[in-house]
Amino acid sequence: MLICNERHAVTVLDEFTRHVNDHRPHQGRDHSPPNHDPAAVISLDAPIRHHRVLGGVINEYRRAA
Repeated sequence: MLICNERHAVTVLDEFTRHVNDHRPHQGRDHSPPNHDPAAVISLDAPIRHHRVLGGVINEYRRAA
């Protein structure tokens, strides 16, 4: 990814930080993201949705609600 200016750099870093804290599993946290709500119930029958982050540099997969 080519960073064009300071504003673009801030946007990219904010999106990456959101991905790391809200989606990416962490081994030291029992494979849960830092902002994970343990009370949230996720249905294993729901279809999986694909979401592209940072123009496709990162891919996130979540179960549809």
